[in-house]
Amino acid sequence: MPPRFIRELIPRRETRAPLGAVVVSLKSLTWVQWAQFWSGWLAWTCDAIDFVAVSLTVPLLSEQFGRSTSAITTALTLTLLFRSVGAVIFGMISDRFGRKWPLVVNLVICGALELGTGFVETFSQFLALRALFGIAMGGIWGLSSSSALENLPVELRGLASGILQEGYIVGYIFAAVINLTLVPQHGWRALFWTGAGITFFAAVIRALIPESPFFLRVKEQEKANGTNDSQNFLRQTKEMLKLHWLLCIYAVLLMTGLNFLSHGSQDLFPTYLQITKGFSAHSATVATIIGNCGAFVGGAMGGWASQYIGRRLTIVFCVLLTGVFIPLWVLPSSFSALSAGAFCVQLGVQGAWGVIPIQLAEMSPPAFRATFPGVVYQLGNMVSAASAQIEATGGDNLKTTIMKNGVLTVVPDYATVQAIFIGAVAVFVIVIAIIGPENHGSHFESANATCGDEAADHTSQISCRELDEKISA
Repeated sequence: MPPRFIRELIPRRETRAPLGAVVVSLKSLTWVQWAQFWSGWLAWTCDAIDFVAVSLTVPLLSEQFGRSTSAITTALTLTLLFRSVGAVIFGMISDRFGRKWPLVVNLVICGALELGTGFVETFSQFLALRALFGIAMGGIWGLSSSSALENLPVELRGLASGILQEGYIVGYIFAAVINLTLVPQHGWRALFWTGAGITFFAAVIRALIPESPFFLRVKEQEKANGTNDSQNFLRQTKEMLKLHWLLCIYAVLLMTGLNFLSHGSQDLFPTYLQITKGFSAHSATVATIIGNCGAFVGGAMGGWASQYIGRRLTIVFCVLLTGVFIPLWVLPSSFSALSAGAFCVQLGVQGAWGVIPIQLAEMSPPAFRATFPGVVYQLGNMVSAASAQIEATGGDNLKTTIMKNGVLTVVPDYATVQAIFIGAVAVFVIVIAIIGPENHGSHFESANATCGDEAADHTSQISCRELDEKISA
């Protein structure tokens, strides 16, 4: 008999929602549920705009500060490294005090640091602000995903997970459009200033929407039990880490692989097209937008499919799709073929990512639904922080030649570097996804948060304690 993690790749029939249940659940949503989902989505979209602003302007930043591509990507690395700090700080504040105001404050801080980035004059100032921005940025994902998903019917969570995660891609597209329209006329600073304005707008929107009903119910339960205090919350945190340490390690490994896959295929893509393929900045940005259209479609489809074929199996299929299209990503030289490759690769990469918000929410201990997903996500980001620098360094050591202005020119071979990098990471992600746990269809809205065990429908889910046992099986 195969191991249990293989037998349970496809979820049991009773945990799979009927196709018609999605339509029924959509009709049942209240305006508060809609508003909380879309405010979480908007917050994550703003997070993306602020982060990819650096990726899209690497050549301009290199010229501004007189630094190499590898040096500029240090800003991306610093941002990713410090995100885990923000995830811990804002996640614990949110699990203790609520989803609403911690997210509002988090967005305001992000907007202020993004605004300040547009005024820096030295490279040191730029790096300092991007490091601080990493701390603020680290809180957004956990807070926005818990706000968006925890109040939705279980039948909608797969589809909603995919749409939520692709808020990042919509943010990337917004930033790319701003880069196409405003930056050529007003310079790279305009991208950061515009991103700050959108982030402040998202903070105002979240401030107008009520607190999460799920969070309020949990706090009422804790108050009735006499456990609504900081000392008890810290005790619960220690108990959670003691009980679920293996689950935490697994989740960080999964997030490490997927973050390497995402950043490895996105952060230097515009630079790769301009330097290795000889595209103009305009053409590289358009190709990036096309690739991100594929990412949006993939995320929504991946999240929806995971509701029926399971979270892990969806990740495996999508990453296999990514691997199949790597040659189309790197071998052609024409704009149309490379854009098609970008569309297909990002379809697979973000199809896998579309599952992640709900996968982490379902495996999360109930009392830590903002902290756990946010921290493991950002720890994975921290481990994968050097993605852009790894590829930039690889390009410095692996060269190719292109015809540039009628002259044969030696340039970094980012095509080969990215093919090797993405292929190796894809294999790692597939293995990790297959051997891991899954709590498909968990009714975590009925969980007993004070004890950390799921309280509803035990025939269709397994507890957090069993998840840890399953990993070690």
